[in-house]
Amino acid sequence: MKRTEADTRVLRTPDERFTDLPGYAFQPHYAEINGLRVHYLDEGTGSTILCLHGVLEWSYSYRKMIPVLARQHRVIAMDFVGFGRSDKYADRKQHTFEGHYEILSAFIDSLGLEKITLVGSDWGAVVGLRAATERPQLFERLVIMNTTLPTGDVPLNFTFMLWRQFVDLAPDLPIGRVISMGVAHGYRITKREIEAYEAPFPDSSYKAGAVELPLSLPTNFDDPGAAEIRRTREGLSRWQKPAFVLFSDEDPMFSKEYRSFRTLIPTAKDQPETIIQGAGHFLQEEKGEEIARHILKFIERTPGDSASRD
Repeated sequence: MKRTEADTRVLRTPDERFTDLPGYAFQPHYAEINGLRVHYLDEGTGSTILCLHGVLEWSYSYRKMIPVLARQHRVIAMDFVGFGRSDKYADRKQHTFEGHYEILSAFIDSLGLEKITLVGSDWGAVVGLRAATERPQLFERLVIMNTTLPTGDVPLNFTFMLWRQFVDLAPDLPIGRVISMGVAHGYRITKREIEAYEAPFPDSSYKAGAVELPLSLPTNFDDPGAAEIRRTREGLSRWQKPAFVLFSDEDPMFSKEYRSFRTLIPTAKDQPETIIQGAGHFLQEEKGEEIARHILKFIERTPGDSASRD
C-alpha cells in the first residue's frame, strides 16, 4: 500500500476517545508502516500469538482473551489500518485486499515476529491466512474463527450478500448497532461496550475501511483478490502444521463454513471438533475467556517441535 502525493486524507482518531474504555486497560504500541501509524497491543512473554480482528471490530474485541493468553504467551493484537487506534484512509479506494495484506506483512517484519500462532476471525482470518500460506516459515499454528475464503467461483451466502447491500447503502454505518445485532440471542452487551466499539469512528469519514472491506471480498472469478484467495486455499490444502477451527453455532453468515475448513486443511481433523455454543458472529466478545482456554489447550497439544514443520 504505497502512498502518493494524492493520498492526503489520512485520519487519526483523537487519543481521548480511547480513555477509560471498559475492560481495555492496555498500553498502546505503535509501528510506522509505509508512513502510517499502526497500533497494536503487546502483552505477556513467550511464544507469539498474533490476534487479527474482523470488520467493524478492533483490538478491543480481544480484551477478554488477552489476559488469559498472556499468562503463558506473548500476545500481539494489531489494529488494521482504518480501525482502532491505527491511522485511517478516508478514501474507500485505498482500502484494498492487497494493501491490507502488505501492511500486515510489513508489520510482522517490523516486529520481527516468528513462530507465530495466528488467531484470526472474519476479515482478519482472510488476510492472516494469506500471510501464513505465503510465508509459512514464520507461522507455527493456525486458529481460524468465523470466516470464509471466497474465490468468486461460488456464490457468497444470502445473509452475507444482504450484509454487503446494507453496508453499501447505509449513509453512516451504525457500527455499534450492527455489533449488538450480531451477538447471539440473550447475550447482553452494555452501552459502554458499544461505545467502545464506536470509539475509533468519530464520524462517517473515519469509516471508509469498515464500509469498503466487506465489499472488497470477491464475488466474481476475476475480481481483485480472488486469485490470491484461491492461492490461499491451495496453500491450506497442503498445510502440515497444526490448525484449529473454532466457530460459533449462531453466526448467520459463517457457521456453515466450519465444516469446509475442517475438510480443506489436512491437520484440522487432528484437533477436536469445537463449536462454541450460544455465540453469534462476534464470538470473541461473547465467549472470549472460553475461546482463550481452548487456544491454550491447542498450543499445549501441539508443542514446538511438531509444530515447526514446513
